[in-house]
Amino acid sequence: MTVPMAMLAFLDEHPAHGFALKQRYDELLGHERELRSGQVYSTLARLERDGLARGVEIAKGEGPDRRVYAITQEGVAELEQWLATPYSTRTRPGELFTKVVLALVSGRSPEAVLAAQRALYLTRMRELTSARHAGDLVDRLAGDYEIAHLEADLRWIETAAARLHGGADGHGPERDR
Repeated sequence: MTVPMAMLAFLDEHPAHGFALKQRYDELLGHERELRSGQVYSTLARLERDGLARGVEIAKGEGPDRRVYAITQEGVAELEQWLATPYSTRTRPGELFTKVVLALVSGRSPEAVLAAQRALYLTRMRELTSARHAGDLVDRLAGDYEIAHLEADLRWIETAAARLHGGADGHGPERDR
């Protein structure tokens, strides 16, 4: 749902053509995942089909003509509703959890998995902390967000390591699950 809402938010700033929308997405949100051009145009087609955006003009210039899109009132309402609705706090375990579980069941060292991930996270946190004052507001917010997630993952790594050694809940390691 993020890509359509991103397109609506960018169109809420001002009407734009697909190439400009892709550039804006990559600039602000591309650190997560770069957007493919085909995805931009299929998203715009769905937004137009659903009455959330509409083509307002054909921009002529150097190169091919570009269709300019604008957000509709229905699109504004959809964007506002999406922004006001909290997302679910239920998340599925990520790759780190999966690696720890698979290390356990395959007889390999989950401690090694945790140690390698801890080292990578600490290195990344040092990089982000050093860069905290560089960049614009969006870059600083992205850095703060990533640091908070790394800190949470590091707490989980410590808890998992303690559980593996029987210290977190008083039970010994349960590697036979």
